[in-house]
Amino acid sequence: MGKILPLLALALGLASAAQTQAHDLHFDNDHCGYTTDYDIRVTADGIAFDRQGRPAASVFMHDGRLRVDGRPVALSAADADRLRQYEGDVRQLLPAVAGIVREGLDIGFSAMTMVATTFAANGEQRDKLLQRLNRRHAAALRQVDDGIGSGVWKQSDIADTIEDGVESGVSEMVGTITASAVSAALSGDDARVAALQARADSLEKTIEQEVDARADRLGQRAQALCPRLSELEQLQQQWQFRLGDGSRLQLLSRTSARKDEAALAGAGR
Repeated sequence: MGKILPLLALALGLASAAQTQAHDLHFDNDHCGYTTDYDIRVTADGIAFDRQGRPAASVFMHDGRLRVDGRPVALSAADADRLRQYEGDVRQLLPAVAGIVREGLDIGFSAMTMVATTFAANGEQRDKLLQRLNRRHAAALRQVDDGIGSGVWKQSDIADTIEDGVESGVSEMVGTITASAVSAALSGDDARVAALQARADSLEKTIEQEVDARADRLGQRAQALCPRLSELEQLQQQWQFRLGDGSRLQLLSRTSARKDEAALAGAGR
């Protein structure tokens, strides 16, 4: 039993590390200190922003024109130009985010592939496990393509896609790697245990060197999108038109501002 626990902990730890690599890489709408409570749909006919339970529940913009809750909004020429720029920026932003999500999934499944290959007991077991991981990977990428990749942003969809895809991949691996670790530990073969330990140590270094390097580059790509979000926020601050109740249209908010609003609401109860 003394040999089983360390090897089992190491095997599961590496699988968990693979999951963390993908989960921590996703670009969500809080990444740069901004958030939105709208679902967004981008089509050739325009961009729709929809939410429930609050005023300005339905917003549609295209080519300098704006409708809020089905009613046209009168705009100055300057505001029409700002709306065109806003629409163009959103059209460019969503495909860039989709690319980052896809790369995050690729990195996570790459790490899981390394783990699966290291701990599979034999070639047949390895091939079957890799086939299952590849299917999970492809399914997760299809979710990205069908969602934000096709211009549809829904609340929490990105996080759910990452988590569902990676967790399903980890579940494919757990039985295999734990069985290999237990088998080696129970065999009483010190050479086999040592060999498995050496492979695990080597894998840990490989994940640190290769996967972490890719993760760092992806983080830089995600960070490079932050100025685009800042530009969107600045544009909407420059809009001169007002909604029916006199308020500004706010499609994007600073996360810190939301936290302040929540704190004030809590204090008032």
